Amino acid sequence: MNSKGFSSEFCNPFLYRPWMVDKGAAATPASGNKGIKGIIAGGITGGIEICITYPTEYVKTQLQLDEKSSKQGTKQYNGIVDCVKKTVQSRGIFGLYRGLSVLLYGSIPKSAVRFGSFETFKSYLVDEHGNLSPQSRVLCGLGAGIAEAIFAVTPMETVKVKFINDQRSPNPRYRGFVHGVATIVKDQGIKGVYQGVTATIMKQGSNQAIRFFVMETLKNAYTDGDSKKKIPKYVIGAFGAIAGAASVFGNTPIDVVKTRMQGLEASKYKNTFDCFSQIWKQEGFTAFYKGTVPRLSRVCLDVAITFMIYESFMDLFNKVWP
Repeated sequence: MNSKGFSSEFCNPFLYRPWMVDKGAAATPASGNKGIKGIIAGGITGGIEICITYPTEYVKTQLQLDEKSSKQGTKQYNGIVDCVKKTVQSRGIFGLYRGLSVLLYGSIPKSAVRFGSFETFKSYLVDEHGNLSPQSRVLCGLGAGIAEAIFAVTPMETVKVKFINDQRSPNPRYRGFVHGVATIVKDQGIKGVYQGVTATIMKQGSNQAIRFFVMETLKNAYTDGDSKKKIPKYVIGAFGAIAGAASVFGNTPIDVVKTRMQGLEASKYKNTFDCFSQIWKQEGFTAFYKGTVPRLSRVCLDVAITFMIYESFMDLFNKVWP
C-alpha cells in the first residue's frame, strides 16, 4: 500500500506501456520513429524517382493500351522505338512527360505509405538481432503493397491511365489535373477514380512482397545477418535492380489487366476477372506480357534508384534524428 491507499502492484492503464517493459524502449512504441522516418524518406524518394523514370512508364502504358482490335483497325505503334518517335514527332520531347503531374501527385504519397508501412510492420516482426525471417519479409512487403494500393495507388493510377489514354483520341478532353479529375468524377462518380482496385491490390501486394523479400534476403546475405553492418549504396542499387526484375516477371499479367481496367474503355469489362478472361480469349497468352521490355527497364532503374535514395535519407535521418 502506498500513501494514497493503493497497492504498490496497481498498474495505471493510462501510464503503463508494455513495449517499455518488453523491449526496454524509452518513451515510444517500437514502430514510432521508424515509421515516421519511413514516411518522410519514402515521400521524398518517390518525388525524385518519378521525375527520372517517367518516360519509360509513359511508353509502357501506351503499348499496353495499343491492343489488337478489329474495331480499332491496325495498331498505332510498332514497338518501343516507334512509340517514342511518333510521340516526339507529334508532341515534342515533352510529350513523353504527358501525365507526369498526375503521377507525381500520386508518387509521393504512394512511396510514403509504402515505406512507412513496411518500416512499421518490420519493427514489430524483427528478431532480437534486427532481422526478418523469410516469412516476415513476405508479410511486411505484402502489407506495404496492400496499404499503398488502397490509400494512394488506385485513384492516382486510374487518373494517370485515363490521362494518357485521353491523349490518344483526336480531341483530348482533359485540360489538366484538376479539370481531368473533375470530368471523370462528374461522368462516372467516385467509382471512376477507383476502377481496378482489386487488380491494383493484387499487383501492389505481389509487387512489394516480391521486392522486399528479395531485397531483405540479399541484404541479409551480404551482411551475414549483422543488421548494423553498412552496405555500399551501389550494392543497394544492384540489389534493387534484381528485386525489380523479379517483380516484373512475377506480376506483369496483373499489371496489364490493371491498366485495361483503368483505361477509358474499362466499361466493356464486367470486372477484373472478366477483363482477364477477355484478354485471354481474344488476344492470347502473349498479350499479358505486352510492354514487358519497357517495364523491365523502367522497374529495374526505378527500384534501384528508389532504394539507393531511400537508404541515403534513412541513414541521414538516423544520424540527426535518433
